[in-house]
Amino acid sequence: MLNEGITMADLPVHTIVFEILTRVPAKDVGRSKSVCKQWYALLSTQDFVRIHCSRSLVSSNQRVLLIDDLTCSVHPIIFQSNDYGPSSIVTFPFHHHNNDVSILSHLNGLLCVCLNHTYELLLWNPTTTDFKHLSTPDSHGFYINNLDAIGLYVDADDDYKVLHITRRSGVLGVYVYSREVDSWRNIPFITRQEYLSPHFNWSAGTFCGGTLYFTVCECWVGVQGDKLSTRSFYRNGSRCFSECKK
Repeated sequence: MLNEGITMADLPVHTIVFEILTRVPAKDVGRSKSVCKQWYALLSTQDFVRIHCSRSLVSSNQRVLLIDDLTCSVHPIIFQSNDYGPSSIVTFPFHHHNNDVSILSHLNGLLCVCLNHTYELLLWNPTTTDFKHLSTPDSHGFYINNLDAIGLYVDADDDYKVLHITRRSGVLGVYVYSREVDSWRNIPFITRQEYLSPHFNWSAGTFCGGTLYFTVCECWVGVQGDKLSTRSFYRNGSRCFSECKK
């Protein structure tokens, strides 16, 4: 509550952004970006996103997004009963077929999804309905299930990026999409030759503490049962990837 005689216009912009707007719903934050260039810049920083997410992490604010054959819906989570509350329908803003959209990775409310009938990758914000096709004429941004892996992360310049690991005909490729410059580029990656085998399954990436982790599982199915081993990878400061030491 403002003191008598003090209006919003009297408050510093930093106070409005980091003390007030970090407490409003994400959809209202999106609308607030159009106020002015200064607000847009501050509301787009990783510091704002981090604070806003931390203040949203209370039970009353938790939601789950569910996709089935025909619809997409958002449900509040009822922690006391481990159940979902009444749903609200989310309309896909992009063209799709039935049973066509798969969520591959997520970060701060931003989803990387795949259209199963075309293998195309998209970035999608269900709250603001904004989306971006990531596929290009030179074959970047196409995802093959059980062969590829996806991870979302934010770099030191607050640029949201998509890491795409591909395996094509025994060749491993690692590509990074930059949301800021809207383009893909190849990055170096050194790994064991056996990880190119389809016997190894790569998990989706998990971004934690400035590091993007993947788990690689070796699965053999036969008369002796399944064999499972796990290895992790990380993104270091040089933006290359290497194997974690155990």
